[in-house]
Amino acid sequence: MRTANPVLNVKTFERVRGDYDSVMTVQGTATKSIILLLLLVISSSFVWKMFMESTNPQIVAPWMLGGAIGGFIVALITMFKKEWSMFTAPVYAILEGLFIGGISAIFEAKFSGIVFQAVTLTFGTLFCLLIAYKTRLITVSEKFKLGVVAATGAIGIFYLLSMILGMFGVNMPFVNGSGGLSIAISLFIVVIAALNLVLDFDFIETAADQGAPQYMEWYGAFGLMVTLIWLYIEILRLLSKLQSRD
Repeated sequence: MRTANPVLNVKTFERVRGDYDSVMTVQGTATKSIILLLLLVISSSFVWKMFMESTNPQIVAPWMLGGAIGGFIVALITMFKKEWSMFTAPVYAILEGLFIGGISAIFEAKFSGIVFQAVTLTFGTLFCLLIAYKTRLITVSEKFKLGVVAATGAIGIFYLLSMILGMFGVNMPFVNGSGGLSIAISLFIVVIAALNLVLDFDFIETAADQGAPQYMEWYGAFGLMVTLIWLYIEILRLLSKLQSRD
């Protein structure tokens, strides 16, 4: 069950094997995923409204920063204390919603209509890949898993390097610019983020088939939410680059 998502991987499942009265199901995980998504939408709407009423990024900046840092901390706690995921996963969704709502509103103020496009593409990608996975149009082979994991790791190193260079004032226009190379890189990252959804589907289905404890439904939903948020942000960045060229 290899997956590039650090939240969902084979070691995660191996540490929770055992006999349990209540076990994880795919339907249960789907239900928990919807709950987390609703919590994210509610909290993001709060910051979105705040920004749209003031159009001042400084007003929503503390909410965005607190949501991003808080979400990261809660994500780490959830990864190490999976049995707490019933409580930590909803908190993660609410905190990430604060960040998503703010960043979405800022992009929307600059590029009208971009958020609707990003949301549509994100969920369109999610449903298309889910159908492709369930109908086995996409086969999750070991080579497929290895390729996605390797590409995701390379993206992580790439982002880390760009952050370090940015701290020293080194500008990398092909990362945040709107040139052809920058757009190509963003498109590649979007594709890899989308393929991570397939690996997450495979992990959740396999874990359910092998009798993971029921609390893993919350953990599986949490892991899926991590990938979905990443995909949305990358699509938002790609669309902003494309609109900047107009």
